[in-house]
Amino acid sequence: MKNIFVTGGSGYIGSHIVIELVKSGYNPIIIDNFINSHYDVIEKLRILTKKKIIYYKIDLNNKKKLNLIFKKYSCHAVIHCAGYKVVSESIKKPIKYFENNIGSTLALLHCMEQNSVFNLIFSSSAAVYDNGQFLPLKENGKTGSTKNPYGTSKYIIERMLIDLANYDKRWSVTIGRYFNPISNHFTGLLKENPKNIPNNLIPVIINVIKKKTAKLSIFGKNYKTKDGTCIRDYIHVMDLAKGHIQMLKKIKIKKSLKIYNLGSGHGFSVLEIVKAFKKNLTKKIPFKFIGKRKGDVAESYCCTDKAKKELNWKTEYTLDQAISDLKKII
Repeated sequence: MKNIFVTGGSGYIGSHIVIELVKSGYNPIIIDNFINSHYDVIEKLRILTKKKIIYYKIDLNNKKKLNLIFKKYSCHAVIHCAGYKVVSESIKKPIKYFENNIGSTLALLHCMEQNSVFNLIFSSSAAVYDNGQFLPLKENGKTGSTKNPYGTSKYIIERMLIDLANYDKRWSVTIGRYFNPISNHFTGLLKENPKNIPNNLIPVIINVIKKKTAKLSIFGKNYKTKDGTCIRDYIHVMDLAKGHIQMLKKIKIKKSLKIYNLGSGHGFSVLEIVKAFKKNLTKKIPFKFIGKRKGDVAESYCCTDKAKKELNWKTEYTLDQAISDLKKII
């Protein structure tokens, strides 16, 4: 059974990846500092997988402790999900994002090299793409003119990894560009549950349904989109997790660099998401329009043809199914 290290494995996306790793016959080892995740996720993973989940509470920047884990276990590959991810916070605290996201990745790469582990899957983002180019976004599209420090940190890491794979033939690097993960495991045991005030659309809507927030604030109503609100590509988190298994199966020991879009391939506006909640959960979402949010792009959705062709992967869940799966947590 191959050991797979999952940084940020107790987080929203990482924990769902852990489920799929166990299901596919791998042995996940979680490395997380639990700054924005919860300890009870480990027990929930044990319940769902019926297996003991190995985890370590450390910060990736602590290379001494990180190195000890690499020496203790033979590692086939690392899935690197750890990192700060709130766009609005990154605008207020760019140094924090550069220091954590880029610095921790460098520390991880250093430990991997020291221990002869050269297989890496990196959780990147649609935020690396330039705004205003032809949609749907393709992997060979323009990147780098980022709109916020979060996206910049992901872009810089991508450039580091691309150079690493191109100039050091020992490395096999796969980059997954996430679009907008939503929903949760069908049991509802795992969910998007940040410690801080939620920033992503779906948990904010859930807070409105639970009357923790009076109304949904929609940032902007005059974008050049079909209804004036921002359009995004929403993907069920379980589809996203399964994409990592397919990337892992394709990873090679020899020099390799692959980049894949992981999205549904369809764009939905904020107002369409609100309507989907009413349709599938019979929940009416009161909302109000406020000013545009700095760092937001009007429209973003991807082409998934490359992942379909090379990974034999495609999404299984529709938007309606993703919304319906939220019933367990509302």
